Amino acid sequence: MNPKNWTESLARACARRPWVTVGIWVVAMALALFAVVTLLGGALVTEVKPTNEPESMVALDLMNERLGIEETTNLDGMVIVRSNTLTVDDPEFRSVVESIHAEVMALGPDIIINPFTYYIMPSPSLVSADRHSTLIPYTMPFEAHEHMDEVYEIGDRYATGEIEVYHTGSGAWVADSMTLGDETATKGETIGVTAALIILAIVFGAIAAALLPIAIGAVAIVVALGLTALVGQTMDLTFMITNMITMMGLAVGIDYSLFILTRFREERARGLGKMDAIGAAGATASRAVFFSGMTVVLALSGLIIFPLSIFISMGVGSILVVLTAVIASQTLLPAILSLMGDKVNAIRIPFIQRGTGRQTYETPNGFWAWITRVVTRVPAVSIFLIVAILLLAATPFLDKNSGMSGIESMPDYLRSKQGYNVLQREFHMGIDLPAIIVIDGDITAGETQAGIARLQALIATDPSFAGTQVVPYPDKNMAVLYAGITGDQLSKQTMDSVSRVRSDFIPQAFGDSPVRALVTGETSFIIDFNETTSEYTPGIFAYVLAFSFVILLLAFRSLVISVTAIIMNLLSVAAAYGLIVLVFQKGVGADFFGFIQVDVIETWLPLMLFALLFGLSMDYHVFLLSRVRERYKQTNDNTEAVSFGLRSTGRLITGAALIMVAVFGGFALGDLVMMQQMGFGLAVAVFLDATLIRCVLVPATMKMLGHRNWYLPKWLSWIPNVSIGEHPPAIRTHQESEAE
Repeated sequence: MNPKNWTESLARACARRPWVTVGIWVVAMALALFAVVTLLGGALVTEVKPTNEPESMVALDLMNERLGIEETTNLDGMVIVRSNTLTVDDPEFRSVVESIHAEVMALGPDIIINPFTYYIMPSPSLVSADRHSTLIPYTMPFEAHEHMDEVYEIGDRYATGEIEVYHTGSGAWVADSMTLGDETATKGETIGVTAALIILAIVFGAIAAALLPIAIGAVAIVVALGLTALVGQTMDLTFMITNMITMMGLAVGIDYSLFILTRFREERARGLGKMDAIGAAGATASRAVFFSGMTVVLALSGLIIFPLSIFISMGVGSILVVLTAVIASQTLLPAILSLMGDKVNAIRIPFIQRGTGRQTYETPNGFWAWITRVVTRVPAVSIFLIVAILLLAATPFLDKNSGMSGIESMPDYLRSKQGYNVLQREFHMGIDLPAIIVIDGDITAGETQAGIARLQALIATDPSFAGTQVVPYPDKNMAVLYAGITGDQLSKQTMDSVSRVRSDFIPQAFGDSPVRALVTGETSFIIDFNETTSEYTPGIFAYVLAFSFVILLLAFRSLVISVTAIIMNLLSVAAAYGLIVLVFQKGVGADFFGFIQVDVIETWLPLMLFALLFGLSMDYHVFLLSRVRERYKQTNDNTEAVSFGLRSTGRLITGAALIMVAVFGGFALGDLVMMQQMGFGLAVAVFLDATLIRCVLVPATMKMLGHRNWYLPKWLSWIPNVSIGEHPPAIRTHQESEAE
């Protein structure tokens, strides 16, 4: 046994002491479950905060410092009461409104703060033009959105006969978004697990073997959630981390176990004893899993660099579950294989079970061998066609509009969306006051007051705004100007208008005045986020590419393989970007897939997808090339090695890719547009990667380059020889024989 091959040593060690290994993982699972139950809830937050100092946060900090007002802690809300026959002047209508107000008020300040009605504060803005509708505005602490159902229940009790009751506002929107996110995650998990079981059953032809990767994936998810609960005691982690852990855990946990289990069954079919088959799988597939996992981890670590809590949280969660999946596949899986042996082939499925032995791949027959022959016969043409297709798919990305999906992109059946539609129709206003201008300076000075008046006049010329209100704090040297919004606070039109306040209106209003005017609010936060994304994206891309190159260089000891792998990954990611824009922004095929067409692509999506996809798509590249390099080391025949690599991994990689497509596609089938975009992008990229890239572009490129594929300059010969496929099991001498 090669002493340098520590993955083989680890697999054999765990296989020799299977009950100890399983026992350690059982204890880890129990501790993780305890941590999840007792700590996870308190470790997660719903608020998203930047870790740098954009203008929106500087303004909020200034308000909090001077006024003790932290705008981010409260959400707005409103109950809308309307009737087709009654008006606000009718006693029956007034009685219903006052009863709703009393019950909402009774929920207490921990849930509802300062609700008021037209009858308490007779402002015309609280009544519709036809006087058939009225508003009950209120605010609520951010965490109180979890109690929105109680507010809904109050309205439902009075929504009878001639009275209709609706709910909207940022509180209802956040609550509905959370619920929709949970439903999307549940749907994605259900579809993903079901599809994975079916695909694994087809790949393995046996139920026992199909269940094993799913079990390893589940273990990785549970342990990663437990670790998240512990990490959450030292830093704030956003609630989306649990969805990310589940999605990534199912994808990589199943894939890693699938590759190792398949190699074990193949080596058993070749005639190796159980322990030697575990060792051979450890020396080859487990080693490939390790390098693949490290590539994924390094790509995901790019998210932690981004100064926003949700990115940091998703990066932390993804890294934890990938590391757990790698460790479980390297330790727990060999122990279970040691205990089960050939029982992994139990409960065979008729007409599906096939031999997985060496003889299946020794002769260049079958579909994958045919694909290789066709592609490598005209490699230049194959490369040109695939690159042209991928670049064409990427082209729509040039027309991308960045932004965030607001309430207008939500499904019409949600309470907050129904209330928003009534608010727009009856009151011609939006759900929030997203534009808040903090004026810092001597506001009693005539020059400052004139500047504020000019700013109000300029804002009044923009149809996106619904009027302004100035609250002066002369003793604090500050004034706060609130500008209402007529539509969705996250729409492109609103974003453009708030940007115009910053770039045009404020300079025009205040000129050379010594006062400082800063814009904050939800829309401003997103504008700052867009600017931060543009600033950080090139550096994160460079970071991910550089470290991926290093990992590939260590894995294959080839400069050419490392460079071409990165180029191919960039092509598949670019194609996924373009198709997202084509479907969601331009609407091509959106109805067919059941997606929501929107004006913008989520600002965070390209960077998030890049980190995820660059790591995940590298999985298949590593697994395919590990078999190619292993064969090349045996035969020194590049063409035959490429053919062998594709025909020995083609069915496996296709199955693994279909599992990932099913998992990500399941998340895309929900009604939350941000998850639709993310799930679709991941699914499309993985599909392209496993088909056009791995089946056509890789073999065609390797055919053209020939022996140059394995070129390593002499000045790089000093790098450690820890590569994949250096000592293939076919030429290893068995140095031990364990009892079966």
